[in-house]
Amino acid sequence: MESLVDLSQAVIEQGSKSFAAAARLFAPDTRAGAYMLYAWCRHCDDVTDDQKLGFESSRISREEGRARVEHLQETTRAALAGEPVCDPVFKGLQQVVARHEIPDRFSLEHLNGFVMDVEGRVYNTLEDTIDYCYHVAGVVGIMMAYVMGVRDEPTLDRATDLGLAFQLTNICRDVVEDARVGRVYLPKEWLDEAGVPVDRVGETDHREGVFRVVRRVLKVADDYYESARLGVSQLPFRSAWAVAAANAVYRDIGRLILKRGPRAWDQRVSTGRNRKIALVLGSGPRALAATTLGPGPSSRPRTGLWVRPGRSPLIDQSL
Repeated sequence: MESLVDLSQAVIEQGSKSFAAAARLFAPDTRAGAYMLYAWCRHCDDVTDDQKLGFESSRISREEGRARVEHLQETTRAALAGEPVCDPVFKGLQQVVARHEIPDRFSLEHLNGFVMDVEGRVYNTLEDTIDYCYHVAGVVGIMMAYVMGVRDEPTLDRATDLGLAFQLTNICRDVVEDARVGRVYLPKEWLDEAGVPVDRVGETDHREGVFRVVRRVLKVADDYYESARLGVSQLPFRSAWAVAAANAVYRDIGRLILKRGPRAWDQRVSTGRNRKIALVLGSGPRALAATTLGPGPSSRPRTGLWVRPGRSPLIDQSL
């Protein structure tokens, strides 16, 4: 177990400094599960995009992409079934889902997001974009919640919201880089309104229009960050602190994009070390208040927010 955790920790510290900073706040058992789950997610993303730890994506043929995702699906199903697997990343997944009783469907739904990538899906509407975000990040939020001991559906909804917010922010940060390898996740309807052709999103002469769309997407992301914030009260304190810190650090990336405007993509947007430390420390008192006092009068239903598969929009989704 220890070697798998160490390997997974190395992956997260290289692949996502923002999440790594928050994950250190988890209790040891929760942290180990989060590391191993993240390592599997990172591996699947890297294999699909022919990249290393989230960087240096390259174009691959649709046929090659399909073959890669099919291999990931096959190996993941074997791990979920308890069959022997050689790759330590899949061994880690196997241990996490067994230990925390995570339903198989969430891992498989996550891989369906990569199917969308290799098939070259076009995201015409905001709902199309959010559906993609659910598969590549929302279900990860659910699985992470299981690792933290969450089982009630309303809190899992809030965990989904945090994953959606993270991915919407990632899309805005990486929009130019993604466009260079043929991936455009911004809603086509919004790009059309801004006068930006889908096949020219990565070009410098369309930065003003792209920024107008990104500003709209980040406003949507804020709604999901706010919803996710209310779920913190249902977690143990250390998990609540970690989640609140991740919320603050990722949300700050969106703030930096808005501050830079159309020049946001001249260099990669990231939160500096000192700023990150301040956000993590500042999240502690808020997490303590949330877990001690509960959501308080600011608690509200998820009215108007996307409803994940299996949840009825008629269900009261407040905490």
